[in-house]
Amino acid sequence: MATDLPAHPVAASLSPRQREWIERAWAAIDGSRLAGLVAELTEVPSPTGDERAVAELASRYLRDAGLDAWYQPMDDRRGNAIGRLAGAGAGPTLLLCAPIDTAFTGNPAEDCPGVGLELPDQLRPRASIQDGNIVGLGAENPKGFAACVVGAAEAVRRAGVPLRGDVLVGLFGGSMPIDQRPGPPSHGAGLQTGCAYMLQKGVRGDFAILAKPGYAVAWESAGMCWFRIRVLGKLSYTGVRHLLPYANPIVAAAKVVEGLEAWFPEYTARNTTELVAPQGAIGAIEGGWSYKPAFTPAVCTLYVDLRTAPSADPMDVGAQLGQALAAIQAVHPEIELTWEMTAALPGGRTDPASWIVRSAIRAWEHVEGQPHVPRTHTSGADTSMLRALGVPTVQLGMPPAAKPFGGTFSMEACNVGSMERLVRCLVATIVDTCTRTRAEVGLGRAT
Repeated sequence: MATDLPAHPVAASLSPRQREWIERAWAAIDGSRLAGLVAELTEVPSPTGDERAVAELASRYLRDAGLDAWYQPMDDRRGNAIGRLAGAGAGPTLLLCAPIDTAFTGNPAEDCPGVGLELPDQLRPRASIQDGNIVGLGAENPKGFAACVVGAAEAVRRAGVPLRGDVLVGLFGGSMPIDQRPGPPSHGAGLQTGCAYMLQKGVRGDFAILAKPGYAVAWESAGMCWFRIRVLGKLSYTGVRHLLPYANPIVAAAKVVEGLEAWFPEYTARNTTELVAPQGAIGAIEGGWSYKPAFTPAVCTLYVDLRTAPSADPMDVGAQLGQALAAIQAVHPEIELTWEMTAALPGGRTDPASWIVRSAIRAWEHVEGQPHVPRTHTSGADTSMLRALGVPTVQLGMPPAAKPFGGTFSMEACNVGSMERLVRCLVATIVDTCTRTRAEVGLGRAT
């Protein structure tokens, strides 16, 4: 059904002049440049913690596109690309942003066998064209989204739209749900550290749009908590298991895995909100020695990613997991375990009556010519940092391609037609927001 949201306190609609400016900017969208930028970005490896090269490339592109642009270093190997399209003043600042780092490296030595016994071609940092899609590591998510953000600002500049407020482009590293990768400390962590750095260094907007998956305006997002569960047993040896006490923690961990897998749907149902249905998964397991399987270890460790409701306190989420583990132990009293939280990124929500929610929906409906329908049962945590640091934010992605790519991950195939539709939405939101005064969007009096 159509979106049924409270109206923003400041009533608004697109004026005839704004519609004209939007049409002019739409005419300036260049699909070939979007495709070229995606291909360039895809060809530059940028695993989390090693984004410098791709951020510097994006900075140069933004500068060549006519924006005031710079590379924002975080350390010697990672950083962000920032661009500014300045308005005349007295208007709101809109931050368009997207990540630029990839969850996988494109290096078989690090990615395999996790992604498979061999590294698929689409998980390599090489751009190719397949069935009308640009295919390669991160070609859609995140690099296609980054290209859309850049393309929207570029189209508005080329069209000469008379902006009052600034348009900021923020392409940040350190976004992926990844902790310390193997290698030197400078590899760093993800968990939206690049976004936090960008905001804390003053690259902020009155409002923000994050370009990430889902072709619907999202005003709330999940959070994310990670947990380490240690299942305890006794060190043993295969040759004497029949002679000595035998308590294999790997076997016990299998029972814990089974119990958690049965509990995750219950957790989701209990914590589902308007748009978010938080999911849980066991993403990794450690136990024993691959080079001496004759010995069973004393500890087997499970790593759990538990998504959280937008307003959930991570400590409450931990308490729910603790209760689930206690219930598993009640069924299997022989199991000993300990657990701890290792990361917490709270979820967030932007008031549906906020200007940016209403404006983004208005733009989407202007592009699609039909009522907006929200996307529900999501579990991504992408906008958490923006909201946590006080920026009213919506998330918006691309529509599905007319001919979907059948690869390993849909995020590795970017369709130019889908990109153009997202860029149109972003352009319309820029015009709707940044050609007004701050008072018109409910931020205060114009000067």
